[in-house]
Amino acid sequence: MSDDAKTAKELGADVVEVRLDLLWTKEEKVQASGESNTDESSQGNGFEFQITQLELDEVDFESALKTISICTDLPMILTCRPTEHGGFYPGTEEERFQILRSAISCEPSWIDLEVDITGQIREELVQLAGNKTKVIASTHNIDNTPSPSEIAQDIQDSQDLGEIVKACYGTRNRADGLRIFEAAWELKDSGINTALMGLGPGGDWVRIHAPLLGQYMVYSTTESGWHLSQQGRINASDLKMAWSILEYF
Repeated sequence: MSDDAKTAKELGADVVEVRLDLLWTKEEKVQASGESNTDESSQGNGFEFQITQLELDEVDFESALKTISICTDLPMILTCRPTEHGGFYPGTEEERFQILRSAISCEPSWIDLEVDITGQIREELVQLAGNKTKVIASTHNIDNTPSPSEIAQDIQDSQDLGEIVKACYGTRNRADGLRIFEAAWELKDSGINTALMGLGPGGDWVRIHAPLLGQYMVYSTTESGWHLSQQGRINASDLKMAWSILEYF
């Protein structure tokens, strides 16, 4: 994670997100399925990461958090995603809330809090964040993509829960990606700070056209490879190149 933070800065990132739940995983670089290229010299093209889940007691979290908190001078988002939202944290919700409390104590620029965290706990975490740490209110529907109007309603319903509303949907095809695009277009003049994206084919459309759609924050990756487009993700340098070609900046 510390190495990736340095790489992200070199690629031009303005902010880095640290997925604390990934501390409980082990990554192995493997040949991407359906890809015959074995040349690892081209920034990992043709490879993807295979993730193995670790047990809760296999990680010294406090030590890891201390290392992470000083690994970069860029603003930092701290996130600990539960499994039901597509994350990898292996503990209970109460244990995850304690992780979030510890994360907030490091005074990151941003803390990611899911919109479905129960009211009393969420209120406590927001109060702990105070004025030093801003809140990203995130929602994840990794099973499907609702209609554009339903997506827009999800965002509007969550606008008071954080400075940014992040919404991520599982996309199966380009039509699903277009639904997210249409919702982002509908919301672009709403005054709500949004970060919309998809995970799957077509999910990168909103990221690529984020300046046109008025997105407040765009998530990219330091990872490279042909498989990213099938996952709805995009490399940070490729994203900046796309914006330049499209004359978005």
